[in-house]
Amino acid sequence: MRELEPFFVGRTFDDFLFRPQHSPVRRRRDVDLAMPLVGGIDLALPVLGANMDTVVGEEMAKTLALEGGLGFLHRNCSIADQAAHVRYVKTRHSYVIEEPIVLERTATVAEARAAMLRHNASSFLIEEEKGGGILAGIYSHRDVPLDRASDARAVSDFMTPRERLVTRPPSVSLEEAERAMFDHRVEKLPLVDERNHIRGLVTMRDLKLYKQKPHSTKDDRGRLRVGAAVGAAGDSLERAAALVEQEVDVLLLDVAHADSDVAGAAVSELRKQHEDLPLVVGNVATAEAARWLADLGVDAIKVGVGPGRGCRTRLETGAGVPQLQAVRETYLATDGRVPIIADGGVRDDKDIFLAIACGASTVMLGSLLSGTDEAPGLLVEDPATRQKMKLYRGMTSPEAVADGSEGDELAEALRTPAEGQSVRVPYVGSVVEILARIRGHLQSAVSYAGESALHATHTKIVSEPETYLIPLSEASRRESYVR
Repeated sequence: MRELEPFFVGRTFDDFLFRPQHSPVRRRRDVDLAMPLVGGIDLALPVLGANMDTVVGEEMAKTLALEGGLGFLHRNCSIADQAAHVRYVKTRHSYVIEEPIVLERTATVAEARAAMLRHNASSFLIEEEKGGGILAGIYSHRDVPLDRASDARAVSDFMTPRERLVTRPPSVSLEEAERAMFDHRVEKLPLVDERNHIRGLVTMRDLKLYKQKPHSTKDDRGRLRVGAAVGAAGDSLERAAALVEQEVDVLLLDVAHADSDVAGAAVSELRKQHEDLPLVVGNVATAEAARWLADLGVDAIKVGVGPGRGCRTRLETGAGVPQLQAVRETYLATDGRVPIIADGGVRDDKDIFLAIACGASTVMLGSLLSGTDEAPGLLVEDPATRQKMKLYRGMTSPEAVADGSEGDELAEALRTPAEGQSVRVPYVGSVVEILARIRGHLQSAVSYAGESALHATHTKIVSEPETYLIPLSEASRRESYVR
């Protein structure tokens, strides 16, 4: 294990610039930004959404995965709700809909019309009898009678019957599905087994979206990946089991101070029950804590105590380590064998690059994403400026604690002094635009660093930071960052 370099002591993002290098890059948009989240899961954009209830809900998690990152669903809700959010993300935008919505052939036109509105769907597969799963046909919006005189009739009177459908087996590849749909000029391709049981559905819309997002974060079956948080006590094992049942891709053991006996015991129990599922643990901020977690066999370590905008831990307790020092310490302590997630303190896009250059593999963002359409926070208007704002809050703020607790647990939680706060952040529109900006700035930074891939830049700078990083004086810091 290498010792922390003296010039990292007490340092964070605004304390450094990096020395520009001769660039081999012809077009910056061709720069590869892939970095590992955990072993076996790389992200085309090394950005994670924080497990906070004003940052990552199901829409944010879906969009982050589509754009090459990944979101961690918060646990400030019931087990059933969190599991449902996982299922939502896992069933969106795969080229195969594994559990398509079906109606029985005796359903009425009125029932089909209502189901289309309820599910925002343009068509349904029709089964012979309810629950039987035998394909009888397809009923689409084009089959709906224009008048209401036929509302009581069965959908089987209007559907496209099985004998006229183009189908394929569930093992069909993306290329084969696309070819079949193009050749037969159809937009829906039911997947059935040899007994005509419904096994899935491919739509042309999903195929196009799948191909438009080649760098999306997907699992081996083409489904979007998603992470979710659990705690170290209470319902954590029950919650983890429900998330795993819905096929969550990564579990995050979420503990404010993960260098603790309670976190160690939780790691042990989660490993017993879910041996093969990637496990991220956080938060820690020291070399000793990171080495301890690495020895426990965790798959990634989340680093950051107190740097976030919604956190008051440093103000209230004095505990913490400057974030860039913490990233560097934990990277050196684990010899780079366990991915480091830099969580908190990122105010500008260059901070993301510096965190990765100094040892992190990915960066977790909270307030930087919270002002977007996809974030669950409440949209409000500042009465003085009329500017649109969104609510962003730390998960130990009184408001978050009150929303996530009930009964005796709530009373006890509210007696505990808060280490989080609620703030308003400017509304900035879709997170897609924020991620596009981050992607572009990261690609430019890699070019300035003299490489064509972020991973190569990371490898180069972490091995010799003194060669590439320039500690700043107060005057040079003003010259660099004050505008």
